[in-house]
Amino acid sequence: MSERRDLIRATVRAALGLGMFAMVTVGVVAATRALTEERIADNRLAGRHRLLGEVLPSHLRDMPIRSILDNTLQLPANDALGHPDTFQAWRVTHDERGTVILPVIAGNGYNGDIELLVGITDAGTVSGVRVTRHQETPGLGDKIERRKSDWIKSFNGRSLGDPDDDGWEVASNGGEFDAFTGATITPRAVVQAVHRSLVYAENHRDRWQETKQDTPQ
Repeated sequence: MSERRDLIRATVRAALGLGMFAMVTVGVVAATRALTEERIADNRLAGRHRLLGEVLPSHLRDMPIRSILDNTLQLPANDALGHPDTFQAWRVTHDERGTVILPVIAGNGYNGDIELLVGITDAGTVSGVRVTRHQETPGLGDKIERRKSDWIKSFNGRSLGDPDDDGWEVASNGGEFDAFTGATITPRAVVQAVHRSLVYAENHRDRWQETKQDTPQ
């Protein structure tokens, strides 16, 4: 009888010990994940802020990031730009010349969403485009990144009239923008997203041109 009680106590102690070990392990994993996700989010935000300056016209490109971040626009939801809810954009002006920076989500990438920043001047031309996040195939679709190729710079200076609507496609579909060998879906998604951004800017420019702020360099 005594041996049986000892066995039961040992079993209970082992179960409690295993349970406590499992709880501690889960807690450590959860804490590590939370810290890691927060760090990743912070790094992603910092990277996005750095790229804000890269999509501005050359005469604004060296301005402090803080000066850009201080000039935000709250814009209503827009499905064409990939925003089902109100979203934040940026409006930078200097010497009466202005540029809006739109965050755009192309939902038709090969492996999911492609997040972009698109700079568009008051004259309706693209001042720059940068990819801030994507999951495209390394060695193929990831050439949309500026550090992987110069392809993303092919949008600089383009507008709704240059090219016309038919030209806003990849070359294999009759458009004016090159695709990548073995990867057509990814560049097509970016081209279409930039075109939608220009259409949006054309239709909503009065909304932000009412603001007359002048951002110092």
